[in-house]
Amino acid sequence: MNQPHSKHIIYQIFPRLFGNQTQNPELNGTKEQNGCGGFENLTQKSILSIQNMGFTHIWLTGILQHATQTAYPRLGLKSGHPAILKGKAGSPYAVTDFFELDPDLCQNPENRWKEFSDCVERIHNQGLKAIIDFIPNHTARQYKSPFAIKKGLRDLGENDFNHEFFHPNNHYYYLPDQKLEIPDNQEDITGSYYEEFPAKATGNDCFSAKPSKIDWYETVKLNYGYNYLNHHAYFYPTPATWDYMLEVLKFWADKKIDGFRCDMVEMVPVDFWDWAIPQIKSLHPNLVFIGEVYNPQLYEAYLFKGKFDFLYDKVGLYDQLRALVEGKGNADQISGVWQAQEGFGERMLRFMENHDEQRIASDFAGKNGMNALPAMAISAFMGKGPVMVYFGQELGEKAEGRAGFSGDDGKTTIFDYWTVSSIQRFQNKNNWDDKLLTPEETYLQNEYRKILNFCKNSVITQGLFYDLQYANQGNANYNSQNIYSFLRYSGDDKYLFVNTFNIESSTIRIIIPLETWNTLGISIESQIRLTDPFDNQKPVDFFVRTSFWSEGNTPGILLPCKKFEYQIWKLNANR
Repeated sequence: MNQPHSKHIIYQIFPRLFGNQTQNPELNGTKEQNGCGGFENLTQKSILSIQNMGFTHIWLTGILQHATQTAYPRLGLKSGHPAILKGKAGSPYAVTDFFELDPDLCQNPENRWKEFSDCVERIHNQGLKAIIDFIPNHTARQYKSPFAIKKGLRDLGENDFNHEFFHPNNHYYYLPDQKLEIPDNQEDITGSYYEEFPAKATGNDCFSAKPSKIDWYETVKLNYGYNYLNHHAYFYPTPATWDYMLEVLKFWADKKIDGFRCDMVEMVPVDFWDWAIPQIKSLHPNLVFIGEVYNPQLYEAYLFKGKFDFLYDKVGLYDQLRALVEGKGNADQISGVWQAQEGFGERMLRFMENHDEQRIASDFAGKNGMNALPAMAISAFMGKGPVMVYFGQELGEKAEGRAGFSGDDGKTTIFDYWTVSSIQRFQNKNNWDDKLLTPEETYLQNEYRKILNFCKNSVITQGLFYDLQYANQGNANYNSQNIYSFLRYSGDDKYLFVNTFNIESSTIRIIIPLETWNTLGISIESQIRLTDPFDNQKPVDFFVRTSFWSEGNTPGILLPCKKFEYQIWKLNANR
């Protein structure tokens, strides 16, 4: 596993939408009608703006060739059948060729590889690193890779024994003698309905010939040698899918990318990762592997046996923080999150948004981006591990309205040709400045810039952590259900982090036990001053001063607080 000396600060962008300046896009619009962003929008100026925000990595989401209703005859690409597509642009996770780029993202599709490599080079030239998707669990229903065939690989599904549900050497799972019945089957431009016989199992482990609308019916599940009928694994000799997907990883690693965000890895046997990741890292030691895992019972297996560098912290910190942003939840439960992750917490990727989740500023979640600032601060500062922001989150993007296949659900569509209004304003005709942003968007962006750049402070990347929740249980001047505070300290640097959610504005008292002061190397007889690390030019009188109460020899700090606020204070002691 990579042991980074600095914190990974990841900016997830969706190139199809990033930089698309089309005004008033049409509902269910085509690419010609609504336009499309692409690699060219990641200009030197835009990447510099990302770097200035504090990011270290850019995750280029959805760049693989996938099923879409847009045809590219000169590349020999027909439009996909509409019955097995979600939206005009299609799902970026219904891949039609693992060895190809999405031509939508290229100014000149025939020059696509140069456009991609130039984009990666621009990212690297600004000192940032590039991450792409690896989607191992499923493919589009219509998959074919001319490159794989030219390379001498047996392409996915080619010569499978499709009269058997399972065979160790098959790439897919089949439902023998059953015809696929998909919801709302419809005709394509030739007047033909989609037909599949025998039916293949659907990507979300739906082993039925009749997937529902909520199933991933546009995808088919790959077979890694596990028989779901008898629950036996057939991993020796090496399954054909393992060899194929290893070649996919090698192919992209050779394109000078710096890491993979691996989709739904818990649906792929941990044994595959234990076999594949070390082989790739023997060739590219600095590659980072990030796994999307939702079952906490599997965290240690995929980190230690599966060799992942980082895993999603969704069912844990994200869920707790989102509830607090919505005015619900209990901040005390955050302590249980880091305790459950003791021994590997620094390998958990924290975030408040990604393409699967609702925008935290949407009306379906926190209502506005301001309310999410303390949650973002906790995600960024509580641990040494990586933190991620989804493009537009830093501007309070609300993802309002319908785009097409994607409903009005508080999510930015991944299925349609569309735009992101806040990013459009920030792009400002490729100037990438804040001149068209609203005052609130500008304020939020500045706050995110402060938070993300502070992540590079050694007290965050190397410092120790001390949770103050337990010391404040029963503290009448500290609402522990809606306040979460902690200390980070390293050498002479000692910081107090106070995060408030749905509370009344008031002066709170934070108890810091005597043994904690001793751990920090601060005598309570010292004169203590709290200083603002973001503005050390302010006059001394501005700084909030500590007031110690001695109730049972337990000193406390008095601090004015407002609802949905984060505060960072450096502790300075003078005798």
